[in-house]
Amino acid sequence: MSSREVVVLSVGGVRFVTRASTLQQFPESRLARMVSDDDREFKLVNGEFFVDRDGALFSYIMDFLRTLQVSLPTDFSDYQRLQREAEFYGLYPLANLLSQEHLLKPRLEILEVRFSLQEMQAFFRIFGSCSTTIEALAEQITVFAGQQSGQGWNSPFPSQKPLVPLPLERPSHHDMVFLCGTEYSAGDQFVARYVSIKPDERKLINGTNVLGLLLDTLLKDGFRLISTRTVASEEKVECYTFERMKRAAGLAVMVNQSPGSSGVAQARRSQVQKGK
Repeated sequence: MSSREVVVLSVGGVRFVTRASTLQQFPESRLARMVSDDDREFKLVNGEFFVDRDGALFSYIMDFLRTLQVSLPTDFSDYQRLQREAEFYGLYPLANLLSQEHLLKPRLEILEVRFSLQEMQAFFRIFGSCSTTIEALAEQITVFAGQQSGQGWNSPFPSQKPLVPLPLERPSHHDMVFLCGTEYSAGDQFVARYVSIKPDERKLINGTNVLGLLLDTLLKDGFRLISTRTVASEEKVECYTFERMKRAAGLAVMVNQSPGSSGVAQARRSQVQKGK
């Protein structure tokens, strides 16, 4: 059978169609031997290889063979069963990765938004247990500054001078600070700060509107609001706490396919998780 040919497998009644070369990623595995007709336990019935194993778990086996990564759903729990399936097929690099269950399990992520409304300005501080989430959120949020005449929280968008983007304040890798609204400059001139949060294109100056858009953005990103409280009633600091289950970074396998190799594989992290 040529490595370019299509192979059909019926695993526990579930049908899979793939290339022979995909099944031969690990030459010493039983799947590779099956393609070469060197494993008689896998019966060829009506042009399909019949495998009396769990078909649902085999879908993860196929995903691993196609991508050389282990990426499981956040609600996945059958690590030991999938490890036994990997051992049955002779995919020991996959079995070894699955034995490191703590690296594959999703982890709980906490994010906190603090909001303070003081006269014409609103102050925001966002804390997160995962620094990569804070970095991604910082790329979504842009603060623009410009001057305008006259007071007023809901003043029209200033057209006299172009708005200038300002960098967000980052006290640490785990938090960010920004503000919006207006503050006195000189005479009847006021500095106005507008906030834009991607993918929304609006530039908002009203702190309550910015807060609403920020909370809506977090909810759409998979976070769940678990509590709201007033941290300091004198300063009117409100705190909104969110959580979500964050999928673990995928584990990948580097396959040594040099001449004379025995299909030995090394695991590496396909993504670097920061802020742990």
